[in-house]
Amino acid sequence: MVHILERLGHSVDFPEEQTCCGQPPFNSGYWEEARSVAVKQIEVFKNAEVVISGSGSCGAMFKVFYPELFHGHSAEAEAKALSAKTWEFSEFLVNKLGVTDLGARFEGRATFHDGCHGLRELGTKQAPRELLSHVKGLELVEMSEAETCCGFGGTFAVKYPQISTAMAEVKCNSICETKADYVISNDSSCLMQIGGWLNRNVGSVKCLHLAEVLASR
Repeated sequence: MVHILERLGHSVDFPEEQTCCGQPPFNSGYWEEARSVAVKQIEVFKNAEVVISGSGSCGAMFKVFYPELFHGHSAEAEAKALSAKTWEFSEFLVNKLGVTDLGARFEGRATFHDGCHGLRELGTKQAPRELLSHVKGLELVEMSEAETCCGFGGTFAVKYPQISTAMAEVKCNSICETKADYVISNDSSCLMQIGGWLNRNVGSVKCLHLAEVLASR
């Protein structure tokens, strides 16, 4: 992501003080604990012109759930300000910068997985596909279960491992049906879940983040 953004002429800062966005406790109902984590992120990113997330899940936490989490709280205005300037990576490139062709080249057959938060909370669907359509040498094949949850869901996978694994199996079988060499996503947590199942059961399909493909020459 940094290589791509700098190549486009942007100055990138990565604050080392940043930590988790607070989504695990938020999803588990521990909102006070989530706020204690989230308030630090609000402080860390308060002077940023734009905040770009390489994870649809974390991006949704900043953009959609922080205003909810801090509603009626002393940091509500700051949470809304962070929300307003947060972008998911592919949406920033396509819809903010108007960039669809990065001059990338990547040989192979691939399919794309839509992460739940990116798809359902941020509405990210076409932007990554638009970017991938301009990658020379890449054959993008849609799977039948592209929008189906991979079963990770953060703490869901810990609380309900059997259900999580069954969901991963459905997702990965759909990936394998495409005969793809790679599965691409813009959410690393999904790729960890999918990659784990594929490594244990298939071994021939590799997981890649969208940025890895777009940065390839």
